[in-house]
Amino acid sequence: MSAERNSTPSLTNLDAFVFVQALAAEASTGRIQMPSFPDVAVRIRRVLADEDCSTAQIATVAGSEPALAAKLLQMANSVALNPAGVKVTELKTAISRIGLSNVRTASLAYAVEQMRNAPALEPMRPVLNELWERCVLVASIAHVAARKWTRVNPDKALLAGLMHGMGRMYIITRSVDHPGLFANHKTFQQIVRDWHAPIAKMVLESWDIDADIVHAVENYEHLDRRNPLDADITDVLTVADILASHHGDMLALEVQLAEASASRRLGLTQESVARVLQDSADELASLNSALGA
Repeated sequence: MSAERNSTPSLTNLDAFVFVQALAAEASTGRIQMPSFPDVAVRIRRVLADEDCSTAQIATVAGSEPALAAKLLQMANSVALNPAGVKVTELKTAISRIGLSNVRTASLAYAVEQMRNAPALEPMRPVLNELWERCVLVASIAHVAARKWTRVNPDKALLAGLMHGMGRMYIITRSVDHPGLFANHKTFQQIVRDWHAPIAKMVLESWDIDADIVHAVENYEHLDRRNPLDADITDVLTVADILASHHGDMLALEVQLAEASASRRLGLTQESVARVLQDSADELASLNSALGA
């Protein structure tokens, strides 16, 4: 009887097996879509895909969702994107100020916000909210890091930071139907570690995100990554993730930066990091607010 009981998988292990099998089946299709994703994000993406799209066309689509329009205006008036402090109240002007890249970023931030609030995901909401706050923090730091220490486009770095948790977010949203997974935190975290990068790659590719951003999201955790060229967007995301994790513990931060080849390519020192974070506090706060953290 004892041997028979030991050979039978526990509920948690069975749930984990079934869940991983489902993830593998979805991943095998090569294209993965986030559940409960609002239509307006898809429409914005289609408009932006047209090289001849006008500001008026973008404003028409964005204006159909008042909450998205408000987010675009908030971004346009943020300290990071409006250092002169000249306030705009008209949507077309806001779109012109922040640029097409940030229109896409704002629309994805809005879409994720709507997804997190979907009734079906109520059990996962605290975990999703915590993850999103982390994504926004990394995005804000990536924007500052790109501008201060590299030639990387800060707007692209912002989007990379915002999207770096999409693999984890997808796994969490799918796990709502497998509550037994949470009975074993270690098992669930192992699934996230093993699967979040390839899942994120497929999610972002399904949204037609630029290849260098997809590569960054897929590889930013490789601290010993070799890059013979100047610092790139992957390096920026690596450093932003480290700073988000350890900015309150300078000793741990120093250790992590020393282990990351990206920090050497950015030429970081503990002093320069502390100075930039302090000098950019208002900018970071404004981006966090605009993106919905």
